[in-house]
This record gives sequence, C-alpha cells and structure tokens, in this order.
Amino acid sequence: MKKLKVDYVDLVLLHQPLNDYYAAYRVLEEYYKAGKIKSIGVSNFSPNRLADIAAFNEVIPQVNQVEVNPFHQQIKAHTNMQERHIQIEAWAPFGEGKNNIFQEQTLQEIGKAHNKSIAQVILRWLIQREVVVLAKSVHKARLAENFDVFDFELTEQEMLTISRLDTSSSMFFDFEDPKTVDMFVELIKKRRNL
Repeated sequence: MKKLKVDYVDLVLLHQPLNDYYAAYRVLEEYYKAGKIKSIGVSNFSPNRLADIAAFNEVIPQVNQVEVNPFHQQIKAHTNMQERHIQIEAWAPFGEGKNNIFQEQTLQEIGKAHNKSIAQVILRWLIQREVVVLAKSVHKARLAENFDVFDFELTEQEMLTISRLDTSSSMFFDFEDPKTVDMFVELIKKRRNL
C-alpha cells in the first residue's frame, strides 16, 4: 500500500487455490479486519474449493473471478456463487479471441440486430447475467466501444441462443486437472528461483 500511496485497497484476489492458500487467505482476513482491504476475493476457485474456503474461514469471499465467456459460461458455478452471495467476475470475457469468437455466426447476427459489435454483445450478455466483467484493451476506440453497452438489452431468446454456445470447457486451463496444477507448481518454483 505504500507503493500505491493509499490507506486501503478496495479488493484483493487470491489468484488460485494452490500452495498454502489457506494461510494466504487468513493473512488477507487480517488486513480486512484492520480495514486495509475492503473486500477479499478469490480467483479460479471451483465450486468445491469455494465452498471449502467459505466454510472454514471467518470472512466469506465477496468475489470469485473465473473464466466466463460464451463458450465457457460457468452456469453451475454461477448458481453456486449466487446461493452463497459471492459475486462472479469474468476473466477472459472474449476468450482472448480463441475459437474465432469474433467471427461466431450467432453473435454476429445478434450484434447486427442491435447495430453492435460482437464484443458489445458479449459484454451485454454478461451484464444481463449479473456477471462483473473487466474487458481490457489498449485501443481507445475499443475502450469506448466496451462502455457503449447500456443503450440496448438482449431479448430472452437472444440470451437463450447464446446459452447454446456453451461447451462447459475452459479455453485455457482445467483447474480440476492435476496436470494443470503440476504446470502451475513448476511456474511457481521457477519464479521463486529467479
């Protein structure tokens, strides 16, 4: 906080349920109790990991940041978070352009109907699902476009049509796969040796 020159931080996320994440979470709880952190969140926690950390700590995470996009909609995880009053936040809402998301026919047609881009359709879809979304860009025009999503709504039929794009598979990492954990463990070890 000294480097940031602030007295508190609005939200701190524990990036993933690896290593001694319980100890890390409890340190965040201490900062929360001291008023140095206003909200504690987690990232990449599956429903079972989220239930576990919520059950055995004093402060329930307020946010879980997970991959959410039209191809990986996290429907069950989202429902689980709603039941626990934990806000879902999307990382990679555009899937980093993978799977030709910006050429996807269904999204193009919906965008055309509203005179909006595919990115705007995706952002609107997330907003209507009550998913907090952080869309990043280094291009001013795209940043402006990303904010221009509050002058239209998707119909129930359009929302249903987008729901059919779900593959229920990550476009990046399967955090339930031990190979993914092994990969991250190796990355952590390499960083510690730097």
